[in-house]
Amino acid sequence: MTTTDWDPSRTEIKSERLSLKLFTPGDAEELYACITPSITRFMQWEPPRSSAAFGAVWRSWLEPNLDGSDLHFVVRRSQDGRCLGLVGLHAANTVSPELGIWLNEGAQGQGIGREAIAAVVAWASEKLAPDSFDYPVAEENIASRKIAERLGGSVVGRRSNPKYIAVVYRIPKLRR
Repeated sequence: MTTTDWDPSRTEIKSERLSLKLFTPGDAEELYACITPSITRFMQWEPPRSSAAFGAVWRSWLEPNLDGSDLHFVVRRSQDGRCLGLVGLHAANTVSPELGIWLNEGAQGQGIGREAIAAVVAWASEKLAPDSFDYPVAEENIASRKIAERLGGSVVGRRSNPKYIAVVYRIPKLRR
């Protein structure tokens, strides 16, 4: 993808049950309402203590979304537009972009995480043409590990961070 053909306002990924669009400031309130200590248990960051603190976080996403270097997709249920969480595609223009996801508690355990990650992998495989995708997950996060494994991912490394040990999966790009 080049900057000449990149139009973030037109970027939408659809799957059977989901619609994913790049984050805009209009999504902030709904997204903040999804963040709880429970869902951040397996994330590298702690939940923001206030809407204002979250503002500092989401403002850092705007420029990378615009230039296509680091993408933050808001996950919504197609049926009613309900905000379910966020998928990140970090270092998007590299040979192996990094995936991340978090979903509100009510959206977990329904295959939505796999569907959202698979949709982003399919879109990015076509639009960005990476060699593969890296997907670091907490070693104890069985649900996220299953997402990677169901998409053909295999463990290629480990990382330590202050909250947990992560395993890094490499997920192959989709070939058409």
